Amino acid sequence: MRVLGVDPGLTRCGLGVVEGLPGRRLRLIEVGVVRTPSTDEPQERLLTLQTEIDEWIARTRPDAVAVERVFASTRNSSIMGVAQASAVPMLAAARLGLSLAMHTPSEVKAAVTGNGRADKGQVTRMVTRILALEEAPRPADAADALALAICHLWRGGAEALLEGAAGSSNRIQEAEQEAARAAPNRLAQLHAQHRTAARSALSRASRTTTTPRRTSP
Repeated sequence: MRVLGVDPGLTRCGLGVVEGLPGRRLRLIEVGVVRTPSTDEPQERLLTLQTEIDEWIARTRPDAVAVERVFASTRNSSIMGVAQASAVPMLAAARLGLSLAMHTPSEVKAAVTGNGRADKGQVTRMVTRILALEEAPRPADAADALALAICHLWRGGAEALLEGAAGSSNRIQEAEQEAARAAPNRLAQLHAQHRTAARSALSRASRTTTTPRRTSP
């Protein structure tokens, strides 16, 4: 499975593609950051971001897109730009029929480091270790995008495996229930066949039996 992780932002938008399965070694496909000038109009910046993300998807061909879930915060003056930027990969996934997932920062940190309150340095170090990279991805937006992809591979992949196992179990139960429902009908059919065979046998026997004739004294 291949996932494109997106750490949304208008000034810097982190993109990272990771491939792998739960319990297997993950592999880095590509990582980078899309930058748009703050002097451009918002619609122009969003168009630039859309073009870049479309090119990334066409080039790396991911199976799913994972985007950081945005929360409003009075301490974050760029929340509007982040929210606008997050809509771009969401729309791209919808247009192309790709699976889309939204993960909160704490979910990503917990999945990658085991600590939902880890700082960016810890996330970057763990991403570097998990993907066996020679150098830490820079800037932090790039590491965060990779962390999103890793989180989705581990969480989403595990959920998919569980759903598959549950589906197999359900199919087995349905087959067993169908067999149980069919058993009485089958037993009744066998009894009917046996009764018919018995009557046929008696009929043949009665036709072939000769009654002894009495002779006069």
